[in-house]
Amino acid sequence: MDKVLIRALRIDTVIGIYDWEKARQQTLLLDLDMAWDIAPAAATDDYSHALCYETVSNRLTALITEKPIELIETVADMAARCVMDEFNVSWVRVRVMKPGAVKAAEAVGVEIERRTGGR
Repeated sequence: MDKVLIRALRIDTVIGIYDWEKARQQTLLLDLDMAWDIAPAAATDDYSHALCYETVSNRLTALITEKPIELIETVADMAARCVMDEFNVSWVRVRVMKPGAVKAAEAVGVEIERRTGGR
């Protein structure tokens, strides 16, 4: 399976369950692995056959910063649904990391995989 990858997409947004978290932005880091047949783009060197990682990144940033969210689980699910629905990706792995959420850890996070027709 070919994949298009996005690593450590930095999104500053309002995220969290505590009152102090709802009063300021925090950073999330997203990693995405997206199934995409790169053969047509590679064979033709034609951008129209590629999955544009910049367009995906911009769309996810807009989606996640649109309104406050409490859980990183919600962020992961929103990102997966968006990529599949809007960019016609049949399989995606999304990792959402929240740096500094736990004092003793560099970051905490969740990772999900979704595919057309189910989990």
